[in-house]
Amino acid sequence: MSETMKIIFATNNQGKYKEIKEIMKDFGVEILSMKEAGIYLEPEETGSTFLENATIKAKAVFAEAPADSLVIADDSGLLIDYLDGEPGVDSALYLGVNTSYRIKNQSLIDRLDGVPTPKRTARFVCVMVAILPDGTLLSSEGVMEGLIGYEERGENGFGYDPIFYVPDFFKHSAELTPEEKNEISHRGKALRKMKEILEKYI
Repeated sequence: MSETMKIIFATNNQGKYKEIKEIMKDFGVEILSMKEAGIYLEPEETGSTFLENATIKAKAVFAEAPADSLVIADDSGLLIDYLDGEPGVDSALYLGVNTSYRIKNQSLIDRLDGVPTPKRTARFVCVMVAILPDGTLLSSEGVMEGLIGYEERGENGFGYDPIFYVPDFFKHSAELTPEEKNEISHRGKALRKMKEILEKYI
């Protein structure tokens, strides 16, 4: 591993970046946000899959990154079975990118009005793409299964966490401690898989 290598995580989402730094804290490589790396981009996510969007973001940031940088990007979303997989790859754009998640969450709860618990199955999916300094692309995926709750609960998460019920913990995702969430979350699973992959290369 190069002593000068840094990992740049391609996100402007501080909640996501905080989770990633916690999971990667023992990796032995300095981890920077885009802002900390002096990269100011908002790549247009034009892909039709999580993998395509994560790749778009990773490549855009890699093109601006200093030499000897390893770039990681992710794309993730919520898939609700009763709504045929919505909001899916458009999770961040659902009802508009500037619409608050309180409004988005309430909209999804309203759309499931009258739907019984067994049919409220849903999952968070996260796909990560890493680009090594030599341009090699690597990817990993993580999934977190659960149900859509009947109301928002919890203050610890962000995005759709307050409406996502995790049966194994009898809690909504936003009620989990950071340690609990990182252990079972889609992002935590994808990132731990990516760490295992990267250890073979750096």
